[in-house]
Amino acid sequence: MKRVFLIVLDSFGIGALPDAADYGDAGCNTLASVFQSGKLKIPTMQGLGLYNMDGVEAGEKTEHPAGAFARLAEQSKGKDTTIGHWEIAGIISPRPLPTYPNGFPPEIVAALEGVWGRKLLCNKPYSGTQVIADYGVEHLKTGGLITYTSADSVLQIAAHEELIPPAKLYEYCKMAREVMTGEHEIGRIIARPFVGEVGSFARTANRHDYSLAPPAQTVMDALVKSGREVIAVGKIGDIFAGRGVSESTPTKSNRDGMARTDEMADRDFDGLCFVNLVDFDMVFGHRNDIGGYAAALNDFDSWLAGFIPRLRADDLCLITADHGCDPGFPGTDHTREYVPMIAVGPGVKQGTNLGTRASFSDIAATIEEAFGLPKNVAGASFLREIQKI
Repeated sequence: MKRVFLIVLDSFGIGALPDAADYGDAGCNTLASVFQSGKLKIPTMQGLGLYNMDGVEAGEKTEHPAGAFARLAEQSKGKDTTIGHWEIAGIISPRPLPTYPNGFPPEIVAALEGVWGRKLLCNKPYSGTQVIADYGVEHLKTGGLITYTSADSVLQIAAHEELIPPAKLYEYCKMAREVMTGEHEIGRIIARPFVGEVGSFARTANRHDYSLAPPAQTVMDALVKSGREVIAVGKIGDIFAGRGVSESTPTKSNRDGMARTDEMADRDFDGLCFVNLVDFDMVFGHRNDIGGYAAALNDFDSWLAGFIPRLRADDLCLITADHGCDPGFPGTDHTREYVPMIAVGPGVKQGTNLGTRASFSDIAATIEEAFGLPKNVAGASFLREIQKI
């Protein structure tokens, strides 16, 4: 194998995991909610075997799937972006990262205000769009930083770009990363710049994530050490704190990410192109926008139809997700779900149903074997099961 394209449809879950109730997510199903809208038209993924996967009751199964496919369970404890991507890259996390359902404790608030030299506003789990509507005026009057969290292991800092330019907000995030250590070593710290007038505040595309570095070697680290390329498209570089990445291309939207992936398909590289398409989660899942989620999947499916013919004889394309974010489920947080895995390429044996796999990390193990690397990551490779004889 020379090139692998690994595309993460951020939050595209396909049904509750057996332990979903432990996370307050019993009955969640991102795919089912979107399908029930009647707006989902994804003939490419349907033809590859999406609706043929174990446990998927939405949609019509195809008689002769054009891809190999599986349902992947998350073995790690959590349902957030960081842990999900770590597992995809070959790390099982036995303990969840810290979360703050009641806001950050007084000692953390004091430490943050001390290093920032500014007051901390909000300090609650909050919707990212609602928090700027509710605290934006106070932020502009006092200069305090709107600091909030969610059900995930995250600390988010929102600031108006005219008061605090993005570059300065990024500095505040780096300061927060130095504060959040030990038992408070949180998964992500996210800069959330916004603009606009009172009553019409809007977040910008200048988001930046400061993630915890992976605690062990990933398949990306192994590829880079072997002299191959790891090209990160979207927020992949941020999620892995830049580690195991030889080149990073941030994106502003799903369409931008797909366009950048097209550019990579034209390049003669040796290694992994790791793509995250975040709009499914950030723009639609967290905002309970079922119709928007369906439209975004339709858009991706249409793009995928044109991308697949561009795959070369020694290419492999893997499509998956990192967790769920059921837009039809109560609340606005991630949901604990199985995720899909679709494999496609000239060398893939069509119609191969791999059933239910024990871990997202089977993807990492498969990539490792595809490049002939020694076995170092978690997971069990399915490469030989999907290869044409």
